[in-house]
Amino acid sequence: MQEPKKSFSWLGLIAVIVLVGMLASVIYLVVAVNRQIDTAISPLRQANSSISTQVSKLLHPTPTVIPDPVTIIREVQSLARLETIQYSIEKVITAEVNQGVFGPLFGDRLLFVAHGYVIAGIDLSKMGTQDLQMKNGVLYVNLPDSEVFVATLNNEKSYVYDRTTGILKKGETNLETVARQAAELEILRGAVDDGILLQAKQNAEVYLERLFNTLGYQQVVFE
Repeated sequence: MQEPKKSFSWLGLIAVIVLVGMLASVIYLVVAVNRQIDTAISPLRQANSSISTQVSKLLHPTPTVIPDPVTIIREVQSLARLETIQYSIEKVITAEVNQGVFGPLFGDRLLFVAHGYVIAGIDLSKMGTQDLQMKNGVLYVNLPDSEVFVATLNNEKSYVYDRTTGILKKGETNLETVARQAAELEILRGAVDDGILLQAKQNAEVYLERLFNTLGYQQVVFE
């Protein structure tokens, strides 16, 4: 009578194991299917979110405020002197007195190496409302002429390279001063001859066009 009971116990245990295995398989299958469904509909969710955002922007657009010419003039004038370019220039200047036949006796001569810089730009404080005109969505701008703001020597880098004084001559006390004044004029002339004023205006136009663009004017013409 004991053998049938033992066989029955083994059969029950096997049945339980089979049921547990089947249940685990079903759970795994359900989880896998859910993951595949989420993966499949994720792009749809993102597209729906993007469409909702675009619709919201259309229904509730952010207003673009474009300032009037008077406001722009105030913005521009606040920049005052707009420095747009700087030149660094080196010149060798000769300053001399009493040169000629008696130069070795009474003359005075020096060589001055001048290092200087020139800064140019636009004085925007000279602009008025008449210098800004709106026509057919285009902002027309009339800038003042470019000008040189600074033309000066760099005293730390400028120096007397050589000086020759006559045997019977005491050195001229103001000869170096004369050389420095001549050097500043030569530095200024050199920068102007090289086109610093034209470059200053071109640089100002590039800078101001970006400024006007940020204020809402996408088409800007400089007259």
